[in-house]
Amino acid sequence: MRVVLDTNVVASAILWGGTPRLLLNAAREKRIDLFTSTPLLAELTDILGRPKFDKKIATAGLSIDEIVDGYARLAAVVSPSPVPRIAPDPDDDVVLGTALAARAFLIVTGDKALLTVGSHEGIRLLTVTQAIDAIAAGSTG
Repeated sequence: MRVVLDTNVVASAILWGGTPRLLLNAAREKRIDLFTSTPLLAELTDILGRPKFDKKIATAGLSIDEIVDGYARLAAVVSPSPVPRIAPDPDDDVVLGTALAARAFLIVTGDKALLTVGSHEGIRLLTVTQAIDAIAAGSTG
């Protein structure tokens, strides 16, 4: 199953673990194929660099670049396809463009506004819990 994780999900998985980390584990176990893009990796770098996360990053014992590079090795990096204005926040269109370029089946996000899109060109937008359930069910349709 081809999956794009929104940056908020990746940051949560890296910094706090919990249910979002199950998605990274699924990729490590080759149960899903993760995709990202250079703009999403840049956004992840920006998020992890926020002062409020300094202690969490220090606890990891890795630099922000090492963390982002690790994620980039886990996910295939694609160039986002252009998309018309779809997402309520124009900054989220890059997530949709990344999923289109990856021919993804799912976008996983915690962004309530982005979730209102529902689906785009056959790509479903799901919460972390919904995605875990879909992956466990082997859902492809």
